[in-house]
Amino acid sequence: MIVVSDASPLNVLVRIGYIDTLPKLFQVVFIPPAVAAELTHAGTPEPVRSWLASKPSWLTIKAPTRIDATLEFDDAGEREAISLALEIKADLLLADDRKARKAALARGLAITGAVGVLEAASAKGLLDLSEAFKRLRTTDFIIADSILAEALRRDAARKGIT
Repeated sequence: MIVVSDASPLNVLVRIGYIDTLPKLFQVVFIPPAVAAELTHAGTPEPVRSWLASKPSWLTIKAPTRIDATLEFDDAGEREAISLALEIKADLLLADDRKARKAALARGLAITGAVGVLEAASAKGLLDLSEAFKRLRTTDFIIADSILAEALRRDAARKGIT
């Protein structure tokens, strides 16, 4: 499976201690240089900067050969991630930003974010989703309670818990 990620899902997964679920789900994840720059920026939490400084073998930094000029975002990471996903015909884009997700869907890309990754990891028995969401709530990650509740409901249904 070819997966491209924007900065937010990686940032969040590092900070809550579940970044190691990614290679168990996807084997290889691509990020463009602008995403790498975001993850190493001085304003990024130290654990995230340290994680990228010792880049895991399953993470590949690859620049898109061209940027989709119709993407009107201020965020270079989102533009590059969507452009790279289109270029390498990614099976999945990891992104949390609403505008980026909408633009990716409009271009025919399959998309999920940090919550979707956590839900997929739970479905494979890699983590407890309720605990993951508790950790998520300790960060500055913004998400509606209803989205987390729906994910927990789906997770319980998959596991046969009513």
